[in-house]
Amino acid sequence: MKKALVVDDTKNIRKLLKTSLELNEYIVTEALNGLEALEILSREPFDLIFLDIKMPTLSGTEVLKRIREDGIFSTVIIMTAFPTVKNAVDCTKLGAVEYLLKPFTTDKINSLIYRLNNLTEDTKILENIIKGVSKLMYLKKYDDSILLLNKALSIDATNSNVYKLLSECYEGLGDNANRDKFLDCYTTFKK
Repeated sequence: MKKALVVDDTKNIRKLLKTSLELNEYIVTEALNGLEALEILSREPFDLIFLDIKMPTLSGTEVLKRIREDGIFSTVIIMTAFPTVKNAVDCTKLGAVEYLLKPFTTDKINSLIYRLNNLTEDTKILENIIKGVSKLMYLKKYDDSILLLNKALSIDATNSNVYKLLSECYEGLGDNANRDKFLDCYTTFKK
């Protein structure tokens, strides 16, 4: 079963999220503030974290920064009633996948969880495609590899590894123009 951590100093927000997440088959742990969240995260992993930006003692942005520095790459949803462009940019750079504005409804949460679950499935499909392509490339089956990599791009057009593999396939085929084109894309999307 998947686990979620809800970090918010407002009881009603925690209760709403806990109910929605439990209905979507998550085991939910709650934290009242950022320091408590960091303590919980140091003891156990979570698949999903709902993190409020504005909390006493430690902001959600600082919590997100610290968990990333600690190598915790759980999916993070940032929540705020006070949106700013700077916060949105900072949190996105730190890997938050959604910036959720308060107040929100259970329908909004359910829709978000549905999208995240589908994103997880797409990620698994993408990983399998890349593994399959690696085997095909070893066998020098570049045309088959290119077909699979085009499917991978339809799942995630920003994945730098897909572009790198495409450039290698075209290099194997002796097509330097396409090799260079996809190498440029790889450089653009490399994180």
